[in-house]
Amino acid sequence: MFKFNEEYVIEKLKELLAIDSTTGYFRPIQNYLEKEMEKLNIPSEEVHKGGLIADVGGEGNSLVIMAHGDDIGLMVRYIKDNGALVVTKVGGLREEDATGVICRLHTRSGQVFTGCVRRVHSCVHVRPDFDDNAPMNYETNVEFVLDEDVKCKQDVLDLGIRVGDIIALDPGFHMNNGYITSRFLDDKACIAVLIAVMKYIKDNNIKCKRNIKAFFTMFEEIGHGGAWLPEGTKDIISLDIAPVAPTQVSSEKKVSLFAKDSRFPYHYEMLTELVDAAEKVGAAYEVDVFTPRYGTDSDFAITAGNNVRHAALGPGTIGSHGYERTHIDSLNNMYQLLLEYIIG
Repeated sequence: MFKFNEEYVIEKLKELLAIDSTTGYFRPIQNYLEKEMEKLNIPSEEVHKGGLIADVGGEGNSLVIMAHGDDIGLMVRYIKDNGALVVTKVGGLREEDATGVICRLHTRSGQVFTGCVRRVHSCVHVRPDFDDNAPMNYETNVEFVLDEDVKCKQDVLDLGIRVGDIIALDPGFHMNNGYITSRFLDDKACIAVLIAVMKYIKDNNIKCKRNIKAFFTMFEEIGHGGAWLPEGTKDIISLDIAPVAPTQVSSEKKVSLFAKDSRFPYHYEMLTELVDAAEKVGAAYEVDVFTPRYGTDSDFAITAGNNVRHAALGPGTIGSHGYERTHIDSLNNMYQLLLEYIIG
């Protein structure tokens, strides 16, 4: 098996998680990734709409490995007369997964304000009966409250806050006994592994069997991250979390290979190649089917009409769209599989 630098992967993961990157607000994480590629001496170029493509090396038609840098989050919908903010979701952030979370609001002028998402009637001791069991809804009974002395709409406007400002949730990273819990492991855990794979290739002066490109997309959470592909792309692999649930065979300690999701099956022959690579390198894996509500950047590439083979794989992960948990073993198995498939 290939040497796995656990400390490096966790370091990169923590750095990535510390960068707010709600879909649309991609510049900070894109700049970070660009600097990481410079450290590795890997050429990269920006995608016009947002995103970064790094050329890892090798000749011929490209295998493009995609991982998305955008997170689900919130946006200011309007400002209430009492100074609280009504928000709208960016991506699939459910009200129950946002409520009670400390967040950072980013204005277009670069200011950052903290606050919390809460129910309008947030205290159970004095909550009216009519709202006690009411479903939470961003438009009616969930609001964002600033950590500022604001008492009216004008107070908020005077701070420079406007409709359309991005709100990012604090990730809350925690690791113990190899288990990693945080928001946004989808998809920053996959990016951390991909960077480690690229570092291994560069540190060991390895020539890839074919041209390999890493594509850090920025719009996966809203459905068009992988719709456009760089010229010369022949095959694609999306890196994304693999849900662990009672109806799944995926495990937090294994890498999962995707056979099908809510849209359609992945390329049968490419999946077989990945299975063979996992067995050859000794990576613990499962082949799994993810329905009824799951998709990846590979799906968007296919529905956009690209003539490519498509596959997807990722670490077994409990939970999604809130706190998520995986294990370092899963990241290692994913790392082993990718290297074996690329250079083995």
